[in-house]
Amino acid sequence: MSALGVWINAVWILLFAIFDVALSNYSEDQCSWRGSGLSQQQGSVEQISLHCSEGTLDWLYPKGALRLTLSPRLPSVAVGPGGSSSGLITACVKPSEQFHGAQLYLERDGVLELLVGDRLESSPPPRVRCFSRLPGERVALFLQATPHQDISRRIASFRYELRGDWTARLSLDSNTISSEDACRPCNNTEILMAVCTSDFVVRGNIRSVAEDENLRAAVIKVSATRVFRQKYALFTGNSRLTSKGEIRTLLQCGVKPGPGSFLFTGRVHFGEAWLGCAPRYKDFQRAYTIAKAAQQIPCELPVD
Repeated sequence: MSALGVWINAVWILLFAIFDVALSNYSEDQCSWRGSGLSQQQGSVEQISLHCSEGTLDWLYPKGALRLTLSPRLPSVAVGPGGSSSGLITACVKPSEQFHGAQLYLERDGVLELLVGDRLESSPPPRVRCFSRLPGERVALFLQATPHQDISRRIASFRYELRGDWTARLSLDSNTISSEDACRPCNNTEILMAVCTSDFVVRGNIRSVAEDENLRAAVIKVSATRVFRQKYALFTGNSRLTSKGEIRTLLQCGVKPGPGSFLFTGRVHFGEAWLGCAPRYKDFQRAYTIAKAAQQIPCELPVD
């Protein structure tokens, strides 16, 4: 090789090394992290700390290990629909459909629990996994790269969300909760609190109910006659009178299409609406009117 060729080759190696280091440490903000394992030594563990209630992690060409600490700046008191608070934090992780090259563990007080295994090409999409953390409990996510001769197509990527203990009831990971608790009708206190704290509050009718096999969830197709509030554009349409949207809930709850107007409330998990309290609208009106007369409503809502 000529001297010029050696010099060009050395420049490319230097540029690749600079790019690799920059990529491995790249983080746009304190919510998400994107990096490469190419700069990591075999057997090394890179420490990462994120400070938001939701975000993403993308680990390209996994090598070695990552230890992720989630320290969200949540309110000091996590209040549930009934006004109760335990300080419990519920976290959920949603692996990408192309999650490859690593295994994801929950590290709790030094003990590892497998959440997501390394996937084969023929494996079904990984499902959402959730866990809870008590105040003062030491919890982290640990990603361990799995040996592969060809790492060029390996990317371990997932989204995460952390919420107060009220979301345990709306968990996407049905293994963490009982169907009896998840499907229990809300009482009047919970309904009125849900109106104030939910990501969406919508009056509407059930058009149909389908099944989401990947999430093992029922998909309620709703015609909304009034959107009181929505955090994202969940319910949209061209008509001035109605808009359409979808709400998910556990299959075990046995939701069926039928007549009548409902007040749908709930939370957004990974861009999808999940059902919280859903009383018949006339029952909500009655509870709201009684609570307002007693000056016990937590927030105002323009009720028809």
